[in-house]
Amino acid sequence: MRGYSIKQKREEVDFEEILLDEKHKDSGKIDNYFDSRKIRNLGLLFCVIIIGLFGQLFYLQFVQGDHYSAISDKNYIRTTKVRSARGIIYDRNMTQIVFNVPVFDLVIVPADFFKDRDGVEDKKKALAAAMGISDVDFAQKIQGTAPTSYESFIVLEKIEKEKALVIDEKIKGMAGVKLENSAIRKYNDGQFFSSVIGYSGRINREELDANQDYLPTDIIGKDGLEYFYEQDLRGTYGTMEVEVDSLGRVNRTMQKADPVAGDNLVLNIDAELQKRLYKDVEEMAIKNEGSTGGSVVAINPQTGAVLALVTYPSYDNNAFEGGISKDEYNRLINDENKPLFNRPIAAEYPPGSTFKPMMAAAALQENIISPTRQIYAGGSISVGAWVFNDWKVHGQVDMIKAIAQSCNVYFYTVGGGYGDIEGLGNERIKKYANLFGMGQLTGIDLSGEKAGLIPDEAWKREVKDEPWYIGDTYHMSIGQGDVLTTPLQIANYTAAVANGGTLYRPQVVDKIVDSDGNVVRDIDKEILAENFIDPKNMEWVQKGMLENVLTGSGRALSMLPVQAAGKTGTAQYAVGNSKMHAWYTVYAPYDNPEIVMAIMLEGGGQGHDASVPIAKDILQWYFGERITGVSPEAPAAKTP
Repeated sequence: MRGYSIKQKREEVDFEEILLDEKHKDSGKIDNYFDSRKIRNLGLLFCVIIIGLFGQLFYLQFVQGDHYSAISDKNYIRTTKVRSARGIIYDRNMTQIVFNVPVFDLVIVPADFFKDRDGVEDKKKALAAAMGISDVDFAQKIQGTAPTSYESFIVLEKIEKEKALVIDEKIKGMAGVKLENSAIRKYNDGQFFSSVIGYSGRINREELDANQDYLPTDIIGKDGLEYFYEQDLRGTYGTMEVEVDSLGRVNRTMQKADPVAGDNLVLNIDAELQKRLYKDVEEMAIKNEGSTGGSVVAINPQTGAVLALVTYPSYDNNAFEGGISKDEYNRLINDENKPLFNRPIAAEYPPGSTFKPMMAAAALQENIISPTRQIYAGGSISVGAWVFNDWKVHGQVDMIKAIAQSCNVYFYTVGGGYGDIEGLGNERIKKYANLFGMGQLTGIDLSGEKAGLIPDEAWKREVKDEPWYIGDTYHMSIGQGDVLTTPLQIANYTAAVANGGTLYRPQVVDKIVDSDGNVVRDIDKEILAENFIDPKNMEWVQKGMLENVLTGSGRALSMLPVQAAGKTGTAQYAVGNSKMHAWYTVYAPYDNPEIVMAIMLEGGGQGHDASVPIAKDILQWYFGERITGVSPEAPAAKTP
């Protein structure tokens, strides 16, 4: 047996057990053997467990006892999020137009604040006094807070440093009360830029429900670029692990991960151009007493970059960031001139004669008429019992003269047909208007854009419960009737004419950079449509717009430093309203366009009286003083 291994011995025992089992099935000896072995094993396991438990108990009680006793008695580990700095916004020349101003928020942590039930009323009174409000007002502020919540609840926000220092002295030692770092936005020249920048503010309940990764104390974009680029601007939370006592007071910081600041926006907007346009529109609207407002969109026709986007009247977005009063908000929303309305992208107007260059391009592309063919425009055309009037007798006109002189009869003819000219008809007019971006969203990087309307037979049956008449097509051909466009659409379609036939998506932001200036994302130009008009056909349209400046309603621009091309428009408000909208759409230089502007003055009267002067003033500056730094109106310096 000595030479046997344990394994061999075990195998032998097992073999003997099998023999015994076969021979003595009823003896019960085998069962007793296994029972006794199991009991021994279980006893051994139990002893090991008991020894381990006593060892761990000894370690916790005598080695780490003091440490864990302290934490058990009065300390807790708590992890909180640290807000990041919101991204900055610059114009195309890196002029900063949005700033972060450091402030403080006074907050309570309800679970800590309400923990001492006996002293909570005294604490409420003391905190109300520190805030400088009545006990009743304070009670209203904290009404509805969950007393077991560990989420910070703001009781006083946007506290400037001096006041925060005073409050800090008064709340020292007050459980569940603290000052938190925060920031508010400062918008430079807010009135000029609110249509683009928008504003941010404290997140509300509805926004919090839709954004589960936000805190109740967070700032969120509400309108404009602040809203559209929220995810880029907001940054990334940091975290802080702190040890607090039973009353929520911080004893020490255990771990900290710094927040990552939001990315910055560099715009295509030229801040100086934006401000000059706003002032010009404001001056013209005041001069034309019947005007209720106006707008301008300026675009680089080679890229779709939005150089300016002006709405008048406007509002100061700083009022919202600082916490707008109820009276001020009611004044804004009840103002009949709608200062909160972003006219360039959301106001829908009949385009009037600014629609005619598009009609000319479509008629040439569909071989409706030769550009050199002349039509006699005697002041009106008659179709059955209906008469469609022109604004004057033009005599013989070809396409160039028809655009330059804004001849209605010519465009009635190529649109609805007359005599031996077939006309485009409603469906093809709609097709080309859509190709030029009208009647649909452009996709600009701002919220609240409207699509306008290019009507058709199905729309009229559904909305008006009426059939489509030939008169509808004639009215549509001169940008009237039910046609509606936004100033942005007119600017963008004019840009496609100016560049020879490429429609770009309008883009307010040029690029997104991090806090070190590294480019995170370049916003490349995006083509929406191209090659839908033959370049030779587009050249005829361009010549017509050039002739408008040389001999037509835009001739006030003929003495600019560069050659410009444009088209006026005078559009009716609505049936029964005698007021007229004043349009002018223009681009320059003619041979290599850098800028397009669509100018619209509500109730401004004739386009050449109200909108052309704005175009002249801006283009004079844009291609003159902006480049040279010398104003042409500035008097010569006197010699000493």
